[in-house]
Amino acid sequence: MSETVEDTAVVIVGAGVAGLTLGNFLLRNGIGCVVLEKRSREYVERRQRAGTIDSRGVRMFRAWGLEEVVESFGAPEESIGFRMDGEGFTNDLFDDEDGDFDDMVFCPQQVLVRNLTDAFLRDGGDLRYESVGISLEDIDGARPRVRYQDASGASGATRVINCDYLAGCDGYHGVSRESIPADALTRYSYDYGYAWLSVLADVAPDPAAMAIHSRGLAGIIPRGTTASRLYLQCAPDDTLEQWPDERVWSELEARFGVPVATGPVLHKQILPLRSVVHSPMSHGRLYLLGDAAHIVPPMSAKGINLALHDAEVFARAVIARIQKNDAALLTGYSETCLRHVWNYQAYATWITELMHNSGDASYEGEFRKQIARAELERQFNSPTANRLFGELAAGVN
Repeated sequence: MSETVEDTAVVIVGAGVAGLTLGNFLLRNGIGCVVLEKRSREYVERRQRAGTIDSRGVRMFRAWGLEEVVESFGAPEESIGFRMDGEGFTNDLFDDEDGDFDDMVFCPQQVLVRNLTDAFLRDGGDLRYESVGISLEDIDGARPRVRYQDASGASGATRVINCDYLAGCDGYHGVSRESIPADALTRYSYDYGYAWLSVLADVAPDPAAMAIHSRGLAGIIPRGTTASRLYLQCAPDDTLEQWPDERVWSELEARFGVPVATGPVLHKQILPLRSVVHSPMSHGRLYLLGDAAHIVPPMSAKGINLALHDAEVFARAVIARIQKNDAALLTGYSETCLRHVWNYQAYATWITELMHNSGDASYEGEFRKQIARAELERQFNSPTANRLFGELAAGVN
């Protein structure tokens, strides 16, 4: 079978948040790029994922002239309701006298992806869905190659793209990190010992709320105008068969201590909570972005924001290299990103263990539960403690 050979500056593998943000930044600065995505456009734009764009992320899009991709989202809730053992907190954890949360938006991730896709294609971007069998070759050479089959074409032809740089934005299980020799990366990981049952339900959203309870953590988060995402802390070895719809609703009500609105359940999955960092975040001319390089637990709401940070750092580095022949930012890409990643991993570990240990004592014991509750109380009542929380949650730090 014949091959079609092309050339470009950057091949981006993956059309999620990291890949499309990077593609838009490069396109607006005259840097040639091709985005390859193994799934269909319909699948990518309907893939339900949580999404909170912190203040730093929103300001980043504005600075690059892409405010349109976030302007359709409403302002964030002024607070997230918290309940402990069925009783509501009287104070607000999100005390925002300094305006840290002014630009923060809560959004379904698929809506951000759709907006980024529309902007990229409108401006002439090259985005190829249903690119199957993607392989990365000669990644530590002067001109890496990407080989794939165009499944959307009539012939399923093999295509080869030669490029200067590769951006691996295809998630934790993607081909990008797997293309790096195993002994070239160090994997740091931490398992929290519990999981979340994540449920998407056709329920009109109320303001976001979290419940701390001896039965485990629970959450209700709006997802668009007609759906809600429900979270229930559970054991990592639980199965979906153990969580029929009736149990989901009864357990949610038990943990909140008040009646909750119910409706059709659209999707359920169990998510073990873990933190993962791969170092370095590059090898040769392949650079890892987003979940391909690191994972944070969803309690922190930082996964999407780490991906945005990686995309901006890499975009600036490529632009400096191609337009100014300055390779310093590319050389320092991994070190720059990892400083930010470890800072947010520290925050993610702290907030995850604080919220879970405050409720269910079966994991860390009653002593740790009381310590966590004392710490949580300080977050609500101490302006000094709350200030640091606000900086990290909003992305200021």
